[in-house]
Amino acid sequence: MTRTIEVVINGVPYRHEVEPRLLLVHYLRDVVGLTGTHIGCETGLCGACTVLLNGAAVKSCTLFAVQADGATITTIEGLAGDGRLHPIQEGFWQKHGLQCGYCTPGMILAAYQLLSRTLDPSEEEIRRGIEGNLCRCTGYQHIIEAIRYAAEKMRAARGG
Repeated sequence: MTRTIEVVINGVPYRHEVEPRLLLVHYLRDVVGLTGTHIGCETGLCGACTVLLNGAAVKSCTLFAVQADGATITTIEGLAGDGRLHPIQEGFWQKHGLQCGYCTPGMILAAYQLLSRTLDPSEEEIRRGIEGNLCRCTGYQHIIEAIRYAAEKMRAARGG
């Protein structure tokens, strides 16, 4: 038995028949073909699968696709626009926050949620904002510098 879901992913509407137990991360990767969302632990511990669901950072391995029915989803592929990197992506590039890159999509989307709430976070707020995302390369200091870079660039773009 399948169920029809309708979602908007990165601004594009989708309608699919899915098995009720299909995880959102597998729906994004295998059905929609957006492989930027990584599969890490599949238990919600590592955050590699983080996406924005109606603007909130969620771990897509902890949700069924049917739970996202009617939602707006942003994946790492939806962050850049007009052929330019989002300031957070640029920050990860400029400040070497990438390391091996496996955690990067989840880290960037967790940072996006943080910076959508505050454009001038302290280091402690940044660490708290990404605490549900693990980097096995131990590159946290570069990730924090990347988020600070993005915050500064986003503040400047807003004139402050």
